[in-house]
Amino acid sequence: MSFRTINLATGEFVKEFPLQSGDEEFAALDTAARLYREDWKLRPVAERARIVVRAAEILREKRDEYVEYLTLEMGKVTRFGYFEVDLVADILDYYAGHGEKFLAEKELPGEPDAKLITEPIGVILAIEPWNFPYYQLARVAASQLVAGNVVLMKHAESVPQFALAFARLFQEAGAPQGAYTNLFCSIEQIGKLVDDFRVRGVTLTGSERAGTAVGERAGRNLKKAVLELGGSDPALILDGAPLDHAVEQVVMGRTYNSGQGCVNIKRVIVVGRERGAQMLAALEERFAEIKVGDPKDEDTQVGPLSSERALEGLLRQIQEAKDAGGRIVHGGNRVDRPGFYVEPTIITDITEDNPLYHEEAFGPVLSFYVVDSEDEAIRPANATRFGLGSYVFDADIDHAQQVATRIEAGMVYINSCFADSPSLPFGGVKNSGFGRELAEFGIGEFLNRKMVKIAR
Repeated sequence: MSFRTINLATGEFVKEFPLQSGDEEFAALDTAARLYREDWKLRPVAERARIVVRAAEILREKRDEYVEYLTLEMGKVTRFGYFEVDLVADILDYYAGHGEKFLAEKELPGEPDAKLITEPIGVILAIEPWNFPYYQLARVAASQLVAGNVVLMKHAESVPQFALAFARLFQEAGAPQGAYTNLFCSIEQIGKLVDDFRVRGVTLTGSERAGTAVGERAGRNLKKAVLELGGSDPALILDGAPLDHAVEQVVMGRTYNSGQGCVNIKRVIVVGRERGAQMLAALEERFAEIKVGDPKDEDTQVGPLSSERALEGLLRQIQEAKDAGGRIVHGGNRVDRPGFYVEPTIITDITEDNPLYHEEAFGPVLSFYVVDSEDEAIRPANATRFGLGSYVFDADIDHAQQVATRIEAGMVYINSCFADSPSLPFGGVKNSGFGRELAEFGIGEFLNRKMVKIAR
């Protein structure tokens, strides 16, 4: 195993980065633990925040450079790459600007001689995926560095240049060695770090399998874990939803980032047979207009998938859904060009015994359902082991909010496919994991809330 850059638009190998040795891995941990104990946690919050603010400034100054890595290693459409870079800078600014307030000591109602103070806990090990390569890192690094923890970061093997670029960001901003450390390590090496007592918290964004392994190992070692796993996010199109708006939001919500997002819309559930037929026809027309191609092309809407393995797995899911009676309304095939491209796909007539009814499709594949009533819409929406994001479309906002309370998910978006913000907590329920990132909740996951009681 090694970390490798592949140009996803062409499938061509670019560069390889060797794994660190075990000695190098634990030397990095030694440095991080010593910095935390002797320096970083002792600094005023404002001093740590100034470094994070400077990182945001550098990121904005070097937007073009950082977007190039997104296009090369992840195949992200360039204009969407700028969205991610700008959001990451906002996250850095958010925690730098709100850190002192979030970390301030608090009074305990009814206990005038007691207070709650917040303290960091030590070295945090983060294991992050490739699909939003900067955003995933920032959700951990911005909050935890401001909090006074130090971060060891193991990124996905397919995005090594992202990983190095993000580490450079903090180095250039003035962070001391050991505050934020990039690791090129194997899964086995990471397991040994989880076992080390000096690592006090573990956070992972990834698959159920990875979350199960990391969560189990963290649990055996009695350390806090945050797991952000998969999602099979439903979009409920209720009776009063304007269909034109819903169609546009679904197209963007399913195809953004080439459909490779935990909170992408995966399943559309329309209430009403006639409206279902109208929306399916409109979606088929819009999917046929989507341009798939070079992510650097300004007209491209869908770029390549993350790897040939991901492409083959998605094509296998499509075929299995078809074999089980699903009807391919549009797409379903590999695009005939170099690179790892698949046609934007719509599948309907998906019954409960169809594998796709329960699975997450990580790519531009939309499952489409039509039901007769709102109650019937809730059942397939919740008939999944996941519970991350979800969407409700309706002109009646009060009613949409009532429906939102019936959906088993960590997040519900009403009348919009996305509303990302540093101040909105991110996370799920069921097999989508536990814990939260972003907002005040994100900085609080790895803090010691210490009670101090005074006897007078």
